[in-house]
Amino acid sequence: MADLQKALETQLVNIEKRSGKSLAELAAILKSSGLNKHGEMRDYLKRELGMGHGDANTFVHHFLGHLETTASLPAGGVSDVLADIYVGPKAALRPIHEALIEAIDLLGQYETAPKKGYVSLRRKKQFAMIGPATNTRVELGLNMKGVTPTDRLVEMKPGGMCNYKVKLEKVDEVDAEVTAWIRHAFNSAG
Repeated sequence: MADLQKALETQLVNIEKRSGKSLAELAAILKSSGLNKHGEMRDYLKRELGMGHGDANTFVHHFLGHLETTASLPAGGVSDVLADIYVGPKAALRPIHEALIEAIDLLGQYETAPKKGYVSLRRKKQFAMIGPATNTRVELGLNMKGVTPTDRLVEMKPGGMCNYKVKLEKVDEVDAEVTAWIRHAFNSAG
């Protein structure tokens, strides 16, 4: 996780350089926009500041994560789909989801399609699905070919929504092996 954190910090520094604005200035812009949905904020930064999709998406993740950890959410809270998915006993699983998204954000542009109980991640086609399978486990579904299954990377029956799944119960399970599988699926979908 230290490598992911370092990569995120580097990307945030680059966002400041490319936008010509500090992170605090960008946060103030988002706060004053009155928006509180992730996609709306991302699109606002792209439209109003000319930010690229990856930079805008990463900054909004950073912005929302910062708000959540400092308990200074705007009135009504962040109304993104994750608030509905990771509720009640599943709330403790959200950091696993966020760690997966941090890793995916470093790969490039993609679309998030919220579904009931999970999110679908797409480039030209779906490459991953993330959602809680139980109150104690997040499942990462991956679409890719030519990868040998392991104890962690379970091959699914043909015809399903994903070719493989990975069961994750702790944030530190989002490791180099998992991020390599994600990268393979991401590259396969582009």
